[in-house]
Amino acid sequence: MGVSDEKILALEDYAESPLYDEREKAALEYADAMTLSDRDVDDELFARVRGYFDDEALVELTATIAWENSSSKFNRALRVPSQGLWD
Repeated sequence: MGVSDEKILALEDYAESPLYDEREKAALEYADAMTLSDRDVDDELFARVRGYFDDEALVELTATIAWENSSSKFNRALRVPSQGLWD
């Protein structure tokens, strides 16, 4: 989908990586805040994300993150193995 292997491999350190622009970093931080139990989407993060995405894109981004979280929990509970799409 046009993303280099180098960029994907840098995903774990996206916040510090020069491979990600500020819009991408905000979206990834938003995904982390929605996903990780010890985090939350605070007002500052929400405002930053809204600065990069219009209402329609923000709803789509939020729905995609929520769907992937739900799918991950569902698959894990049912012991569905990884499809090996990324090694």
